[in-house]
This record gives sequence, C-alpha cells and structure tokens, in this order.
Amino acid sequence: MSNTNESIGKTFFVVIGLCLICAIFVAASAVGLRPKQTENKLLDAQKNILLAVGMLQGEDIKTQFDKHVQIRLVDLETGEFVEQDPLTYDYRKMMKDPSGSIALDEQDDKAKIKTRAKIAPVYLAYADGVESKNISFVVLPIHGYGLWSTMHGFLALDKDGNTIKGLNYYEHGETPGLGGEIQNPQWVAQFVGKKLLDDAGQPAIKILKPGNANATAASEVDGLSGATLTSNGVQNTFTFWSGAKGFAPFLAKVRQGALNNG
Repeated sequence: MSNTNESIGKTFFVVIGLCLICAIFVAASAVGLRPKQTENKLLDAQKNILLAVGMLQGEDIKTQFDKHVQIRLVDLETGEFVEQDPLTYDYRKMMKDPSGSIALDEQDDKAKIKTRAKIAPVYLAYADGVESKNISFVVLPIHGYGLWSTMHGFLALDKDGNTIKGLNYYEHGETPGLGGEIQNPQWVAQFVGKKLLDDAGQPAIKILKPGNANATAASEVDGLSGATLTSNGVQNTFTFWSGAKGFAPFLAKVRQGALNNG
C-alpha cells in the first residue's frame, strides 16, 4: 500500500513540476516576444496608413512612413493639436479607459462604439517628404460596428479637410464575399473624390442601395450587394466620425487653415 501511495505521490510531483516548467517557459516566451509583437503591430498600422494615401512602395515600411508621415494628437472636443508624444499614446487602450474616454449616449453613438477616446491621432502625409512641410493628405482613424464586428479603417482626405483621397478598411470580422467586400479596391474606389462634408460642414456621405448612387453626385456611394447591415455600419461610421462627436471640430480648423504652416 505504501509503495502505491509513494508511486502516486511521485507522479503528482512530476506532473506539477512539468506544469510549473511549462508555465515559466510560456511566460518567458510571452515577455520575450512582446517587443516583437508591438513592433509588428506598429508596422502593420504604418503599412495601412501608407496604403490609404497610395504611398506604399516596396518593403521598407518604416523608412517610407518616417519620410512621408507625421503623427499628431488631437483633442476631439476642441479640434486643437495636443502637445504630447504620439509614440507613447495608446489610442486603442484609451478608447476603453474611463480616464481617457467619454461614454456616448444612444443618440450620439451612431457608430455603435459606446465610448470614444478624448484624444485621437491624426496622420499628416507629405508626398515630397515631411521636411518639405507641404502637406498632401490628412489621414483619420475611424471605426464603427458592422454586422458582426467593429470595423477599423483609415480615411485619407485632401489637405482641404473634405475631399476623400483614399479609404482603407484593415481590420474587421464581416462575412467574406459579402460585408468583407469593404476591402475590395473596386468598392473603395467609389469614395475617391467624394466630399465628406456639405457646404455647412455637416456629414454628407450617403451610402445608397447598390445601383442607386449617382456617380457624378458629390457625396453618393453605392452600398455593398447582399450586405445591407455592413453598408449601414459604414454609413454610420462616416456619419459619426465626420460629425460633432468625431473629427468635425478638427476638420473645421483644417478648413480655416490650421495646416497651412505644415
């Protein structure tokens, strides 16, 4: 009997020991890989911003980004730039952090995101390089709920703060072949040249049923065939982020010449 108990005890000891060793190994691997994961996330964001403005060439993403893009932080309430290091600001984290975000009531929450960060990054793109101080585009991070998921994208505007130059949805969980077509270059191309705002500075983009948009209209776009709820989500995202609770205060200052000095 004692031999049996001793054998069981040894077995438990070995199992527990192996579990501890595995736990230590996994924890060490996670800590060791974290810098690389952070770097990859940053490179992915930089790549998608460059894609939004059509400046991605070759594989050296960081060099291209540093040459052509300047990151600034904006107080969404006032539209003013915030003098804070954008490289240490975690926008995704602040979206949900009570100290760095505001809760949205149902009437204001067109994009169905529940909370909105107080401060957001904007990306100033320079075709001739940052040193030229000649701004070509302003890129805004936007997100809103579709059918199944929160859809994250980058919206590129001309330096007038109104004419759409590019749109890149880079993260979502919409249905492949239906709502997932928000990443289809042919569908996205409809937005180029459209006006984000009307003459009064109000949200203007209208996503209509497929085939109903007038190609010559200033702000009309065809929705996605078979993906009404995803299309509605894109509509709501544009309405929110071009409105008063989104980037409207900042865009108003852009139209008043806030970027004239680069």
